[in-house]
Amino acid sequence: MNLWFRVLYVWLRARFGARLDMPFGTSRLNLMVLPNDLDTNLHMNNGRYLTLMDLGRLDCFIRSGLLSALRGTGWIPVLSAAKVRFRREMRLWRRFRLETRIVYWVDTSFVMEHRCIIAGRNGEDVVAAIALMRGGIYDRKGRRFVMVERLFDMVGLSHMQPEASAEVQAFLDAEDALKRSV
Repeated sequence: MNLWFRVLYVWLRARFGARLDMPFGTSRLNLMVLPNDLDTNLHMNNGRYLTLMDLGRLDCFIRSGLLSALRGTGWIPVLSAAKVRFRREMRLWRRFRLETRIVYWVDTSFVMEHRCIIAGRNGEDVVAAIALMRGGIYDRKGRRFVMVERLFDMVGLSHMQPEASAEVQAFLDAEDALKRSV
């Protein structure tokens, strides 16, 4: 319940905002650490980072037209893996910018990057947290994941697949190894 106002904010902002140039556009949301984001150390809870990163993905999907394309298909976006690196704490009332973008895709998987950016002492951008998330679009009726190219075709997006950076490839390799171990 404590995230519904932020979801409404992102939904309205995205619905009436500029279209996001996907797949290479970057969503930018200006947020603030609120009292219900805190843990017992009085800084933002590690799980709350993941929850707020959902808002970045929601903004991307709405503003790019991907969410509208899913309507009526029985397809839903799902996450399968996450890797987060916390670099700086964020305390109560701290303003930050959440940047979200697609950095890679292959077959049925997307990799999205999220960055929580705060202002440093001299006003420079400082990355407080960075995350890579792997997900895809799941077809509930067909019980399988949808090929990324098929989804891009539905909304007229480019198929130009970027090269996986070393960080993205390491993330995917680690995720695949973990998947095989279960």
